Amino acid sequence: MTEKEKEKKCECDYNKYVDKATKRIVYGFTGLVVLVAFVIFLVWVILRPHKPRFVLQDVTIYEFNISQPNLLSSNLQVTLSSHNPNDKIGILYERLDIYASYRNQEVTLAHLLPETYQGHLDVTVWSPVLTGSAVSVEPYLTPALNEDINAGMVLLNIKMDGCVKWKVGIWVSGCYRLLVNCPAAIPFSGQLAGAGPAIKDQIGQKCAVDV
Repeated sequence: MTEKEKEKKCECDYNKYVDKATKRIVYGFTGLVVLVAFVIFLVWVILRPHKPRFVLQDVTIYEFNISQPNLLSSNLQVTLSSHNPNDKIGILYERLDIYASYRNQEVTLAHLLPETYQGHLDVTVWSPVLTGSAVSVEPYLTPALNEDINAGMVLLNIKMDGCVKWKVGIWVSGCYRLLVNCPAAIPFSGQLAGAGPAIKDQIGQKCAVDV
């Protein structure tokens, strides 16, 4: 066997060795990923995590008034509770914004709630103040609000948008987007301009929750 043939044979043997080693690494890594995914899926199935349940307890309106064309000012306080229905899973709330919406338009600034951990079967209550000073709204909202006031009922939606994580022992899941929508039918007549008495309505309304 010539030197050239020997070099060619060595090169082929080396390539085969590299190919086998690469395949083993790929197969090993793939197997590890599949095993971890299976364990996570198994834990998920056994624990059966349920999304949190939200209830809008009450709404107090201090101001809700279109003082200028297409500019709405509002000042209200809401009390909202969240219940973790899981007896083996904790819930982490992160970057949770809450705001008021009227006829599908955001009318208050988003209020950032503090990061909160909710233990097994725990209940958390928040009471943020939501405000919006001369918020620009669509032209159709002025006659729509006047119609609602004349009818004696204004429908607001208290909405939340943020991140929720599941916690089991020391394991914490990735971030899942949390969307909460709480309808609030507020009975009142006359535009509140901030000088008159506040309107407080006990609601106890369950909210729609999407995770």
